Amino acid sequence: MKIEEELQTKKFQSEQHKAALNIMFSAYLIHSSVAVALKPFEITAEQFNVMRILKGSKGKPLCVREIAGRMIERSSNVPRIVDRLEAKGLAIRSRSASDGRETLIELTDSGLAKLEQINTEVGQLDSKAVNLTEGEARLLNELLDKSR
Repeated sequence: MKIEEELQTKKFQSEQHKAALNIMFSAYLIHSSVAVALKPFEITAEQFNVMRILKGSKGKPLCVREIAGRMIERSSNVPRIVDRLEAKGLAIRSRSASDGRETLIELTDSGLAKLEQINTEVGQLDSKAVNLTEGEARLLNELLDKSR
């Protein structure tokens, strides 16, 4: 469906304004569908993002600052997110050997297992939510990278 139909308007200040609204609206729809898919796992999108960041570190624990720098939503309160993951037994904190003031976070075995379950479910959403061919998705990625 076209953005004009979704927002029930035909007037935009410019094509750039229309594109910005289109990106925001599309991001909201994708975020909402991911949130629905995560609900049965009792995980928020932000917690899922932190878990994926930790897994992506390939077993190397990360400090809060490193996690925050890789977050999709940069305004997220990473320490609070880690608190919740730790309370669920999905992540664990430890002190850095080189700097006792630094706290390092890593996924537990239970966290890794849960992330694999979630990835199976949410991974199917990507192709449905984006609904583009590989070539179209590549072009969209290039345009979004250029835009940023």
